Amino acid sequence: MAKIGLFYGSDTGNTENIFIKLHEILGEDNADLYDFGKEDPDKVSEYEYLILGAPTWYDGELQSDWEEVLPAFEEDIDFTGKKVAIIGLGDQWGYAEWFVDAIGRIAKIVREKGGELHGKWSIKGYEFDSSVGQEGDYFLGLALDEDNQPELTEERLGKWLPEVIKDFGLEINL
Repeated sequence: MAKIGLFYGSDTGNTENIFIKLHEILGEDNADLYDFGKEDPDKVSEYEYLILGAPTWYDGELQSDWEEVLPAFEEDIDFTGKKVAIIGLGDQWGYAEWFVDAIGRIAKIVREKGGELHGKWSIKGYEFDSSVGQEGDYFLGLALDEDNQPELTEERLGKWLPEVIKDFGLEINL
């Protein structure tokens, strides 16, 4: 069976911790874990199934590793035939105008480069003004707020991940 590539960028450790937990849930037989701070973005090309993780910083900016990775996504990586899910972290109260914008910025490129997006997540239960990661009543990926709602992270991840695995067409016992 094909493995899922788990790729993330993290400065504070919040996104890293989420992805370590995700890797533990999926298991080493089903997923490989990569930190964009240490990995070449071209590694993404080796996977048919991807879960990408990025926090949104300040006024809708991407985390520093993602700022370096995004040009490769735009220019070099073909997402055709790839199934992609995104996890975005943000602060819905401190940065309500840009909550999880990283989801939208990454999703736009994945779509433009032929990838299939999976794992939309309802905007219910969040308080924010706007998000590039929002499409209708959904985020284009899982939105997590470790600053204001860390107690909801495990539950949200527990509901989201099985749906993504199902949408990917994989059979993984979680």
